[in-house]
Amino acid sequence: MKPIPIHQAKAELSRLIQRACDGEDVVISRGREPVVRLVPVKRAVPARKFGTLRGKLTVDESFFEPLPEDEIAAWEK
Repeated sequence: MKPIPIHQAKAELSRLIQRACDGEDVVISRGREPVVRLVPVKRAVPARKFGTLRGKLTVDESFFEPLPEDEIAAWEK
């Protein structure tokens, strides 16, 4: 992406932030010299809550039976 002058960046800041969050390279320049690159802040990964599906899922006995030979062969490729 071509550098964007500061005065234009001020007018379009919300749009530029969205473009940076979408993965686009956004560079702001002072005159013809690039001075700043907009990058999204990494979001914290939410903590896992163990037991949230307790009582909602069931596994019957067939889950523990051996797989058919053709299924095993497909996994070994």
